[in-house]
Amino acid sequence: MTLEEISRYCLSLPLVTEDVKWDNVLCYSVAGKLFFVVSLDEVPCGASFKVPDDVFEELSENPNFIQAPYFAKNKWIKILDIGNLKISDKEEFILQAYNLIKQKLTKKLQKDIDDLFTTMV
Repeated sequence: MTLEEISRYCLSLPLVTEDVKWDNVLCYSVAGKLFFVVSLDEVPCGASFKVPDDVFEELSENPNFIQAPYFAKNKWIKILDIGNLKISDKEEFILQAYNLIKQKLTKKLQKDIDDLFTTMV
């Protein structure tokens, strides 16, 4: 999955925006809350994202992942090379991160997102 494909997939989710922060980090947010970030100047290309607590512990033991710098206290993980993941795994991680952050939004905003998602499908 290329950066363009990641971007297309992330932006296909309701209320997702894309911007560059910290000069070199491509950020995807739902309703202004980060859920997936890609380092633009790393080779190989790495990405960080929110995961459930149990998955955080599991992936922290995997040599392809590390606890995401600056984000680990909030259970974010970083894959060192996004090229090492199958497309289906990338989409699963992105959607899981999106849903975890969406759950922290207000109930009204969650309902608005769900309504948008239903009309998109």
